[in-house]
Amino acid sequence: MPDILHRVGIKSSSPNDVYKALTTIDGLAGWWTSTTQGDAKGGGTIKFRFGDRGFFDMKVLELDPGRRVLWQVSEGPAEWVGAKVSFDLKQEGEQTTVLFKHEGWKDPTEFMHHCSTKSATFLMSLKGLVETGRGAPFPNDVRITINAD
Repeated sequence: MPDILHRVGIKSSSPNDVYKALTTIDGLAGWWTSTTQGDAKGGGTIKFRFGDRGFFDMKVLELDPGRRVLWQVSEGPAEWVGAKVSFDLKQEGEQTTVLFKHEGWKDPTEFMHHCSTKSATFLMSLKGLVETGRGAPFPNDVRITINAD
């Protein structure tokens, strides 16, 4: 099974700054989609909404403060349901390194290519939020197609 993998370094004196942006509704709404709702605690479900472009729900499987966040897609695009999304964090000097993984894709479809690019843009939004206090969540995210994405 193919996976989406990304690595990004975020200027931060502590991985807890990044962890907070990954584990609170306000944090997630600040970099992924401003219409994030739900329960970001262990066992909870986070609901990510993108207007008429779609949605997905993530069940929170694991929270290891300052180190790891693991979700599983419970609702959303057929290619996503059952897949896992993780963020592993490690501190390296003044940088928190984020290792992102979206694993469990059945096939490397064109939609997977699209999602890989969008994941990268949202990870850069996370970087912006932590470093400057300002992310670029949906609907103010980077567009990667002319008509919609």
